[in-house]
Amino acid sequence: MENSYNVIGVMSGSSLDGLDICHVNFVKNGDWEFNFIKGDTYPYSSYWKKKLIDAPNITTIEFLQLHKEYGTFIGERILDFTNDCTEETDLISSHGHTIFHQPDKGLTFQIGDGYSIAAKTNKTVVSDLRSMDVALGGQGAPMVPVGDMFLFGKYDYCLNLGGFANISYDMNGTRYAFDICPVNIVINHYANEMKMEYDTDGKIAQSGRISTPLLKELNSLRYYKTLSPKSLGREWVSAKFIPIVEKYKLDLKDKLRTICEHIAIQITLSTTFKKDSNILLTGGGAYNRFLIKLIRKRINHTIIIPDENIIDFKEAIIFAFLGLLRIRDENNSLASVTGAKKDSICGITHKT
Repeated sequence: MENSYNVIGVMSGSSLDGLDICHVNFVKNGDWEFNFIKGDTYPYSSYWKKKLIDAPNITTIEFLQLHKEYGTFIGERILDFTNDCTEETDLISSHGHTIFHQPDKGLTFQIGDGYSIAAKTNKTVVSDLRSMDVALGGQGAPMVPVGDMFLFGKYDYCLNLGGFANISYDMNGTRYAFDICPVNIVINHYANEMKMEYDTDGKIAQSGRISTPLLKELNSLRYYKTLSPKSLGREWVSAKFIPIVEKYKLDLKDKLRTICEHIAIQITLSTTFKKDSNILLTGGGAYNRFLIKLIRKRINHTIIIPDENIIDFKEAIIFAFLGLLRIRDENNSLASVTGAKKDSICGITHKT
């Protein structure tokens, strides 16, 4: 079918849950439509978790080697994923894994060498989807709102709870978006201290008590007073967020309880642009029952949690779409979202 594309989308989030891969069919028939064919998450081994966590502190040559090694790893997982696919893949679009994100310094880097992915899979690959926007003075994030606009436009707000919470919405025909606050990146950090991968259903947090002084200090962070466009990275969490939490000698359950309250407050404050609206809520945080309960308690909107495929793979679906826009030479980054000088076509295309 003309204007029909089978695309593999690849995404690795800051919470280090694993490598998300999805297979999506996109059709341009006036408006864009998509059919989710399948998706899978490949959890990181202890080897890869350590490699990705340590990546900001290794030597230049080690970093370049890791960039290629991780690209080959992505290519191998794509081959595993597509082993039983009956339809030909037109394109692979890989976000990679963010190691550095400091747009104020004109810097962002997602490892996962696109040439290595293309060489391993023998397919056309789009990678490095953020650098052009940063070069144009933008935040390089969030990228997802382009997909929200074209694929999920029937919702008033699109809220994703991943390593960070981010939101996008339309106002008077213009798309706006920004990162709200850290979510799983800090929840998992403290769950890890209890020898757990994550806080299942938010049960640990639910058993804790709110520290009012800590909550007040977290809510006073300068980032929350900054107007969008704005974005967050692991560096900000390490430099600004964690040190505040560590100032307070609290039980881990009380830290988690306070952090969850903080997240619910910041999300509530970030959804005041429209009233009585519907919110599409996706990302791993959608499974945190206690956190969702706190958000529902505070928010004056209807929260819609979709099926598991959209919860788990919405970002991978959208990065597949961004790669497709790239090869169609259509804008896939919005200046209204990132603060760049202009809308742009982001990504590098690799062909064997």
